[in-house]
Amino acid sequence: MDRVRLGIIGSGFIANIHADGLRHVPQADLVAVASRTPGKARAFADARGIPDAYDDYEEILKRDDIDAITVAVPNYLHEEVVVAAAQAGKHIMCEKPFARSLPEAERMLAAVKEAGVKLVYGEMLCFAPKYVRAKRLVDEGALGRVFLVKQSEEHDGPHSPWFWDVNLSGGGVLLDMGCHSIEFARWILDRPAVKSVQATLGRFVHLDRTQGEDHSVVVIEFENNAIGIAENSWAKTGGIDDRCEIYGSLGNTRADLIHGNALMTHSKVGYGYAVEKADTTTGWTFTGFEEEWNYGFPQEMQHFVNVVLGKEEPIETGQDGLEVLKIIYAAYQSAGEGRRIEWPYEPPQVDKPVDLWLQAR
Repeated sequence: MDRVRLGIIGSGFIANIHADGLRHVPQADLVAVASRTPGKARAFADARGIPDAYDDYEEILKRDDIDAITVAVPNYLHEEVVVAAAQAGKHIMCEKPFARSLPEAERMLAAVKEAGVKLVYGEMLCFAPKYVRAKRLVDEGALGRVFLVKQSEEHDGPHSPWFWDVNLSGGGVLLDMGCHSIEFARWILDRPAVKSVQATLGRFVHLDRTQGEDHSVVVIEFENNAIGIAENSWAKTGGIDDRCEIYGSLGNTRADLIHGNALMTHSKVGYGYAVEKADTTTGWTFTGFEEEWNYGFPQEMQHFVNVVLGKEEPIETGQDGLEVLKIIYAAYQSAGEGRRIEWPYEPPQVDKPVDLWLQAR
């Protein structure tokens, strides 16, 4: 095999990013898209030059000429799609968070293992050029022994209505974007074992829209005497803010994914695709330049294709997605009970992670 034929399952915001990313991968042929909303897949395909569109994603999985799929559906559909794709023998790139709950994640991993297909967990921060350079500084020893990794992604709300419903999403901003920050710290530190987790969560702005938290702060203590701090918000105005800081015994570095590459812009009417998100582009804003590239999405898609071709091993695996989810469970429990959660840790059985916080309120 020297080329990979792919289908995208989903036709919303993240599906558009997948399609744009695959357009930059020379060995990829994006041949199909599926969406359960009648007519939406066809419109998505026509706008992007994708040959085939389906209202039933099973039609993609039935095709022998499709090697792999990307999962770009809401959280509550991840298990259904991943299990079906694995049983159909398709390689899989699954968007974050890996699943809505730990039992779902475990069933997904079991299906992938049984089918013998390859799976990449969709954590694009490990491919963002600035963050890749920061990781290289750490690996080269330029910062000495790293003892603190901070990462934050913040804006004033998600881009699709279903995120607000904790029964569909599994949680609030901690699950939606905290998964990025937590895995970033694990990746920078070479995934050490967790020692403890403590967190503070709150619903400060969107009280009428969701039961979930709209701002979260999580502190992870690792066994290698390092700390990870994940701060995430659906309550911060002014557009997307995404940055990291890494402190070591011999130096430190920090990176800003947005502002350092942006155009300082003022508009009375707003602009661009931001209408698909909850932020506004009126007034002063930082206008993103090649946002998908700066976030690492095309590079992530290239990596996925390379994995399918057997040229690389997954940088981010389903097991990583599961470990992040376990830390998120501990963070919700910590915030709910007002205490540090120590490892080894077996999460209580709940329908969704945010219940560990909601039930204690």
